Amino acid sequence: MKRSIRTLKDNQNGAVIVLVAILTVLFLGIAALAIDVYHVYVVRNELQNAADAGALYGARVLYLDDGESVNPGANDEAYNTAVANLSEKVPVELIYNAAGNSGDVQRGHWSFATRQFTPNSSLAAIDIGSYTQEELDDPDPNINGGFINAVKVIVRRQDKPAASYFAQIFGFENFGITAEAIAYRGFAGSINPGEADQPIAICEESILDEDGDYSCNMGRMLNSGSNLNTANTGGWTNFSQPCDTADANEMKALVCGDGNPGPLQFGAGMGAVGGVQDVVFKKLADCWEAATNKTSLWNMTLPVIECPSNNVSNCSKLVGAVNVNIVWIMRDNDEKKYDKVPREMEDWTCPASTPGFDCWKSFVDHFNLANVNGPPQSDADYEEMYQKKNIYFLPTCEKITPTGVTGGPNFGVLAEIPVLVD
Repeated sequence: MKRSIRTLKDNQNGAVIVLVAILTVLFLGIAALAIDVYHVYVVRNELQNAADAGALYGARVLYLDDGESVNPGANDEAYNTAVANLSEKVPVELIYNAAGNSGDVQRGHWSFATRQFTPNSSLAAIDIGSYTQEELDDPDPNINGGFINAVKVIVRRQDKPAASYFAQIFGFENFGITAEAIAYRGFAGSINPGEADQPIAICEESILDEDGDYSCNMGRMLNSGSNLNTANTGGWTNFSQPCDTADANEMKALVCGDGNPGPLQFGAGMGAVGGVQDVVFKKLADCWEAATNKTSLWNMTLPVIECPSNNVSNCSKLVGAVNVNIVWIMRDNDEKKYDKVPREMEDWTCPASTPGFDCWKSFVDHFNLANVNGPPQSDADYEEMYQKKNIYFLPTCEKITPTGVTGGPNFGVLAEIPVLVD
């Protein structure tokens, strides 16, 4: 009986030794796998950093400085930036065609509707102010020539793949890894310091058409009063975020100054106020006359705010930026005599012998100026537009110098800084 018990005990000890041996191999395998997985994760992150850097810089220089055409060297810049990054002290790899727009570096169009990147080798710049956001999002290069707004970069570790430390025990000598990034330049989502030229905020509602798309072909008024047809389509701002109550003397100091002192973020409230604010208005009118001699358009980039009522309120939500031409500023005119109407403006003139009211009608028609409810139809409409204190502005359809970070709506201003597709 004692011998049977001793034999059983010896058998159990042997089984434990075998089990320990098996578990040891298993644990070593798990540890080896964990080390290799972490190694692959590190290499993958290094490759992703290289792809991100290449795509972002390529998109940053996607357009030439004049904004008139796509930069043919954008792919080169994306490639050079990507390969400047190392993975385990080894340069990353890209299949690159320096003479074309193929391989691992491509410029093209990123569509939010389809969540797809479409390569496009065109060097034509699309005038974003002339198309709706939906039209610009169409990836078909045959429509509008295609909006070139993105750069795609793929980086690899193939020729010199990431080495396997322990997984080679199981037959895995090394790992081939790739990473991809797409960076796009959308519409301005912020305004950099100094890029809002005057302390004037344009109402979003005044530059959108009935479908809610940006319209750049209709002049508006910036006025004050209870008449809804001639009410404010803009106001004054002190550029404050978080918003502070807009003070007239504070805003006067900003007129024809250095622009917004700090960056302005879309989606946040901004200090603003409606009304004439005569001390501010007088300085602006004097500055306009000195800058244009009252015979040329006065171009500027201005912030866009929400104006749900017929007047501007403090802490109005900043939603975008728009480029406009100030066509004319009226201050302290005689409504009945029409003695302060313009007589000469760029490619438009009105003979001295022409009655003032007829000159006014010709001027309004030439620049497509409008009341809140649309272009004037009758003499009464033209008379209504001839306000004592008023600013007439015309949103532009010209290519505008990019500004800010990507992320805003299309008000005709391309972003300067791209972002990665999320």
